[in-house]
Amino acid sequence: MRVAVLSDVHANLHALQAVLAEVDAGGFDEIWCLGDVVGYGPRPNECAAVLRERATVCLAGNHDLVVLGKIPIIAFVDDAGAAARWTQAILDDDARAFLEALEPSATLPGVELYHGSPRDPVWDYVLTEDAARESFAATSEPLVLVGHSHIALELSTDGLRLLGGTADGGKRVELGGPRRLLNPGSVGQPRDGDPRAAWLEIDRSGVDNKSGWATFRRTDYPVELTQAEMREKGLPETLAERLAQGV
Repeated sequence: MRVAVLSDVHANLHALQAVLAEVDAGGFDEIWCLGDVVGYGPRPNECAAVLRERATVCLAGNHDLVVLGKIPIIAFVDDAGAAARWTQAILDDDARAFLEALEPSATLPGVELYHGSPRDPVWDYVLTEDAARESFAATSEPLVLVGHSHIALELSTDGLRLLGGTADGGKRVELGGPRRLLNPGSVGQPRDGDPRAAWLEIDRSGVDNKSGWATFRRTDYPVELTQAEMREKGLPETLAERLAQGV
C-alpha cells in the first residue's frame, strides 16, 4: 500500500492542489493528513472540502481547534491570531462540520499519528532530543508520524541510540528495521528554508504492513498566487512574504 502523508496545509489551496496532482499521477492508495487544515492561508473552506473528500485519515491541529473555539483565541497572538480570527469569520458550515469531527491523534495498524507529539497531540513540537526520546517512549508501534513543526524530520531508535535529523526532499529511509518517527513537513507553509510544499510518501509493501520505504517529497507550486490571495483578503503581509522564503 502506498500512502501520501500530508500535514499543515494551512488553507493553501494552490500548494495542496499541486501535491495532490503528484499523488494522483503516482497512483497512491490513501492520503493521511496530520492536521492544521486551516489557519494562516486564504482558502480554508476549499482545503477542508478537498480533504474531506480525499483523506482516508485526517487529524485536528491547533489551528483547526482554535477556529472552532475549542482553544481560546487568546492562545494565538499577532499574525497567527489575526489569521485565526479571519478564518473564524469566513468558515462555512461544511468546513466547520468536517473539522468538528477530527481528533488530534489516531492509531492504524503499525503506525501512530499525532498532530503535535505523543506527549501532547495538540501543542508539543518534536524538535529536541528529549522530545524525540519521550515520544518514542510513549508509543509502541514501529512507525510514529507527527506534524506541527513544519520541518521534515526522520528519526530512529534501536531502544538505546537516537539517530537522524532534518530530511531534505528525496531522502529515503527503510521501514521495518529500527523504530521510526517521521515528520512530512508542511504542505502550505514550510519552515525549513525550502518554499516548496513538503510531504511524505510511504510504501508499505511488506506483507506485515510494517516494512517498506518512506521518501520525503517536495513539490513546486505557484507561491505568488497564494500570496496574491492572502493580500486580497487582508491577511497579514508577513504571512504572505514568508511563503517565498520557506520560513
